[in-house]
Amino acid sequence: GVLGPWTCTALVVGNIIGSGFFLAPTALASFGGVAIVGWVVLSVGAMCLGLVFARLSRVAPETGGPYAYTRLGFGDFAGFLVAWGYWIAVWVALPAIALGATDYILYFVPDLSNITGATTSVALAMMIGVGLLNLRGAETVGLFQLVIVAVKLIPFLAVSLVGLFWVDWGHFKPLNPTPMSFFMALAGTAPFIMFAFTGVESATVPAGDVKDPRRTIAFATVTGTLLAAIIYTFGTLTVMGVIDRDVLAQSNAPFSQAASVMWGDWAGYVIAAAAVLSSIAALNGWTLLMAQVPLAAARHGLFPRWFCILNSKGVPQRGIMISMGLSVTLLLFKSLASSSLLGVYEYLIDLSIVTFMVSYLFCCCVEGLILMLLGRRIGFLNPKVYLPVAGTAFLYS
Repeated sequence: GVLGPWTCTALVVGNIIGSGFFLAPTALASFGGVAIVGWVVLSVGAMCLGLVFARLSRVAPETGGPYAYTRLGFGDFAGFLVAWGYWIAVWVALPAIALGATDYILYFVPDLSNITGATTSVALAMMIGVGLLNLRGAETVGLFQLVIVAVKLIPFLAVSLVGLFWVDWGHFKPLNPTPMSFFMALAGTAPFIMFAFTGVESATVPAGDVKDPRRTIAFATVTGTLLAAIIYTFGTLTVMGVIDRDVLAQSNAPFSQAASVMWGDWAGYVIAAAAVLSSIAALNGWTLLMAQVPLAAARHGLFPRWFCILNSKGVPQRGIMISMGLSVTLLLFKSLASSSLLGVYEYLIDLSIVTFMVSYLFCCCVEGLILMLLGRRIGFLNPKVYLPVAGTAFLYS
């Protein structure tokens, strides 16, 4: 294995805190204080899901993560369904991540939005560049991920924690500004927040490249999810507390706007740069995972054999190229068919989140089976403690 505990944690954090988070305050602006309650409630669900994956990785540390666990619990057919759905979810998510990054690039070059096809071209260039990097092997990808995530976390922790001193609590009155009931409004926040938390399973997928997978994957999954939950909740709280709701609803770069209100123009540019780096880290991490699930399924004869052909660096090159080709085609098709960037982004989120949640549901069921059948024989699996956790993760999904 070439991926250690901190590299795996960077993979989890990099994949969870991609670009979904940076547009979230704008998408959730109309929900007001309900959005903060949504982050807190769904963070608990995401942590339970993280614990499910942490424990499954100790039972069966195999390449393929959700696919491997589902096949272990329910056999080839269920395994194939999860591999197929998860693979689609990842290559559908890549254009959404790349488009999220272009919004922050516009912060530096606003005139770019006036040039037809410019934002799509930038998104394409980022996706293809990261795809080429992934052909160099897991060690190169892991090192790149560790450096980028370490750099990007500093400004986001500053906004999320130091920024709380600038919050105007009057922005959260009334708590629910929507015409809906509180619970309906809370449900309305769920797709964006849950999309932002996809990736909790990231360390489980490349298990074949991980050092001491039983310990490393569990540590990375729990640490990464907890760190993301803290940044998400307090980051959204700061942005909503600094920018007026009506202004926020129109913002293309809410975190940069909040930083420049608090500390001046220079801070806005620092945050915009961190957001672009963050999106590149997410593209890098998801591209690594995108070929690993078909690779594992192909080894068991459930996907075509050419998905498990490796190049000299041990990378499933054909798998990456086929998947990236589908991502690029989808981005071009949706960009031509839709005039609104946020419209394309929301469509890709809806499509991706449904396919991710199916794989999460199966993994929660496998966890329940293992706890009930093997719980007493495996020391770290106590059914009394962990069945409620698996149940919460199941309801979340």
